[in-house]
Amino acid sequence: MNYSYVYILQSIKYPQRYYTGLTDDIQARLKKHNEGGSPHTAKYRPWKIRTAISFESREKAAAFEQYLKTHSGRVFSSRHF
Repeated sequence: MNYSYVYILQSIKYPQRYYTGLTDDIQARLKKHNEGGSPHTAKYRPWKIRTAISFESREKAAAFEQYLKTHSGRVFSSRHF
């Protein structure tokens, strides 16, 4: 069974910095972030996985990722993750 993951990264060098994303291969995606392969995260690397949530449905994962990127989603994330 294939899963999609919504993940929250935390910068090791700048611990107040977080990044939320969506992937089907969490380890490969973390490696890409830490290699500088994403312009949104390159200057705050290295990163560690703070939270990863798996979904059977990519559509539900994408909807949850979009929610976490809203103001109320960021508040939810800071309280629960």
